Amino acid sequence: MEEKRLFAERLKQAMREAGYDPRPSVLEREFNLRFWGKPITFQGVRRWLRGESLPSQDKLTVLAQWLKVEPQQLRYGAADDQGVGEPPAAWRTEMSDEERELLDTYRALPEQQRDTLREVAAALAVASGVKPR
Repeated sequence: MEEKRLFAERLKQAMREAGYDPRPSVLEREFNLRFWGKPITFQGVRRWLRGESLPSQDKLTVLAQWLKVEPQQLRYGAADDQGVGEPPAAWRTEMSDEERELLDTYRALPEQQRDTLREVAAALAVASGVKPR
């Protein structure tokens, strides 16, 4: 239980430091704008902020990217001096306005059309020689 409470405190602090009010409605909106999976509910993010549950690793990664903190720091707190030192993750990239517009359009589509769009994107990637992640 302590682990969840401490995560909630780190999440709220990271939101404040990033200039966001640590409220469920803000977290729900901002998280769902950035997450490509099934949107999280208001109740789900509220449980994160209240220290009642922890996000899955994929959701934690999106939170960390958005709040510009390392995922392990958000999840576990400050790194221990005796831990293994690693360079910062290379996953941090800013999203362009064009990419954000594409993402917003994608999110507005019905699920069936989202599936079709993912299939088209995968086919274009294969045809262009782009390796999937």
